[in-house]
Amino acid sequence: MSPVDAVVTWAGDEGAAVVEVSATGDAAKAVHAVVPDLLADRVASRVTAQDTTVWGEELAEHVADRLGWTDLHQTSRGLVDRLATLRAELRAEGLDRVVLAGMGGSSLAAEVIAGTLGVPLTVLDSTAPAAVERALGGDLRHTVLVVSSRSGTTVETDSHRRAFVAALRAEGLDPGPHVVVVTKPGSPLEELARTEGYREVFAADPRVGGRYSALSAYGLVPSALAGVDVGRLLDEAAEVAPFLAEDTEANPALVLAAALVGTRPLRGTVALVDAGSGLYHFGDWAEELLAESLGKDGHGLVPVVVDATAPEATDHAPGTLPVLLNPLLDDDDAATAVEEVADPSVPTRHVAVSGEFETGAPVAPTEVTVAGSLGGMFLLWQYAVSIAGRVVGVNPFDQPDVESTKAATREFLGGMPSLEPPAFTDSGVEVRATRALLDGARTVPDAVTALLERLDPEHGYLAVLAYLDREGRAAEMLRGVRDLLARRTGRPVTFGWGPRYLHSTGQLHKGGPPHGVFLMVTGGPASHLAVPGRDFDFAELVTAQADADARVLTGLGRPVLRLRVDTPDALAWLTGSVSRRTP
Repeated sequence: MSPVDAVVTWAGDEGAAVVEVSATGDAAKAVHAVVPDLLADRVASRVTAQDTTVWGEELAEHVADRLGWTDLHQTSRGLVDRLATLRAELRAEGLDRVVLAGMGGSSLAAEVIAGTLGVPLTVLDSTAPAAVERALGGDLRHTVLVVSSRSGTTVETDSHRRAFVAALRAEGLDPGPHVVVVTKPGSPLEELARTEGYREVFAADPRVGGRYSALSAYGLVPSALAGVDVGRLLDEAAEVAPFLAEDTEANPALVLAAALVGTRPLRGTVALVDAGSGLYHFGDWAEELLAESLGKDGHGLVPVVVDATAPEATDHAPGTLPVLLNPLLDDDDAATAVEEVADPSVPTRHVAVSGEFETGAPVAPTEVTVAGSLGGMFLLWQYAVSIAGRVVGVNPFDQPDVESTKAATREFLGGMPSLEPPAFTDSGVEVRATRALLDGARTVPDAVTALLERLDPEHGYLAVLAYLDREGRAAEMLRGVRDLLARRTGRPVTFGWGPRYLHSTGQLHKGGPPHGVFLMVTGGPASHLAVPGRDFDFAELVTAQADADARVLTGLGRPVLRLRVDTPDALAWLTGSVSRRTP
């Protein structure tokens, strides 16, 4: 096998790395091309120092209150003992079931932490009535609800809180001792929590945005109450932090940032592949970080979370950059993973590689691998993606296009009529789309074909958006649809559960490169679970959110096909038909 240009770097002692990053082929060339400029401008040390001018003078005032994440491994230390005390009190009272109500950055990290470390945590980030009913169906006498919202006004989270408080009262329980709040200081939720006498209020660092908040109270409070040793998580981040602050070519964050956004031509799709990392759903967390941080002003990468057998991970398409999330190897394993080549042109701790990795798989011509401890990985990716924002020329800390769907949702809930009636119904599936998109289609397979014909063959991607219960029967039925569509189209396919994706990839859909086409699946059995104190229920809320996002996307000129299914039989038929080509 001929040698493959590669870069390998790590943080920590060579025999006890905390994180490791490698890049081969075009990704390695990107590292050699981009990192020198980052070093010349001292980007890593300036990010660590919270220098607001890293992203340009014109953005300095806009990022000034978003850089607190760089030292959370230090500033969050005060939470550790407080959380240990609270958890002990809760357990002594029999409150050993933890439910987290939060969206996007207020819940994704906690879900990753709890899943990785094997502690039970119920995450409620859906407005699908079945999902809410399932969370409410646990033993409320033993439940503590963590309400997590930076703004304090997130409609989903506020609705969850209202439903839980009403259910607790219906059980004859005082809600106060059962509710813990995490929010920014001075938010409406903080004021409400104190007025209502909720158990505890954690005022999170206001200088930290949602997707950069894994090591803040948003990530730590629910994780600790569920049983995680969050002090160890902070220790892991502290171990890697000094290396990520260094202006050296060996800084893994600089290498990862350059590999992600420095390829020429740009590999616009990032396939996040879990290759045995041991980190539960870390790809979902990285997906949000990449999509919301970089997907704006017409720029962005399309992150696709896939397994190792998915087309995006195996076909090595020229526009896709596979990023493998690997297990962190010990020193003996690492020594056999690469063959060091004596080459004086290769910088220290950057190793030229040829041959095969330890898995026996040939080294891919363009590929990135990342491994590390969970706390180290959180901090590594935050550094890398924020620096990638500088390279691309966007503010990596805002999400300017997320509000459009929120505003449209409020309009629908306020009485605006729903979207147009169905164009037609096929086998129990209602079909909605513009007349121009359908182009005479009268069956579901024809409508799907019409949508897929809008895919740009070089840059396009398909987003499947399912406003259904992500843990119920619908999830089982939809399993495999993403891969089937990827094979059919030969293009990247993302999959998002609504409304969860609105707080994640939703920013990319609207603000990123205008190459997406959208297949939205809605419906489910009618269940009118009330949202106490509101003039809408959960079924109406989730419908309004789907209607709103469809309207916003269509208004931006994005092709949107909506398929509504109200029975399991119709959904089963639909899953079989969407991947079938028409003659």
